[in-house]
Amino acid sequence: MKVNKVELTISAVRRSQYPTDNKPEFLLVGKSNVGKSSFINTLINRKNLARTSSTPGKTQTINFYLVNEEFYLVDAPGYGFAKLGQAKKKKFGLMMEDYLTNRENLKQVFMLIDFRHKPSSDDKMMYEFLKHYQIPVTIVATKSDKVGITKHQTQRSLILKEFDLVVGDDFVVFSNVTKNGKREIQEKIERII
Repeated sequence: MKVNKVELTISAVRRSQYPTDNKPEFLLVGKSNVGKSSFINTLINRKNLARTSSTPGKTQTINFYLVNEEFYLVDAPGYGFAKLGQAKKKKFGLMMEDYLTNRENLKQVFMLIDFRHKPSSDDKMMYEFLKHYQIPVTIVATKSDKVGITKHQTQRSLILKEFDLVVGDDFVVFSNVTKNGKREIQEKIERII
């Protein structure tokens, strides 16, 4: 996939602000420090269109990145970050539930987890939530470059044991450093659009 043009078109907090051009949307979900911004920047071959932050929990809107005027990468607020107050967590939860249950343009969710760790209870809950609404999911295990190659199979087995992947869902090991998994994700997007 050759990326010629990308722009952050909308940062939304409610449905009335979502794009109305009916282009396919690919939602990115994951914990606050899992590397969603780095994942976006790697996919679109940009250094810092999606801002990375040393402070987890910075993204508090649903950000729509229009790619090649063909589809959107949709960056959601991270989940499971302890410093957010209960009121904000509830607001984010309702915003995400509304998007996930009502958005017809949503074609696929890329659920990012940290390859170095066993999936958290929040990760498992998010996957079950997505499956409840029968939304297709690709689990993307980020930061794989931080795990020695000899431990990859062990980590992969550990993660897959935690998720009961349904038929059609898949698992991709990804690194924004080595670009491992990038082509797989791009090809998946191309097949869907």
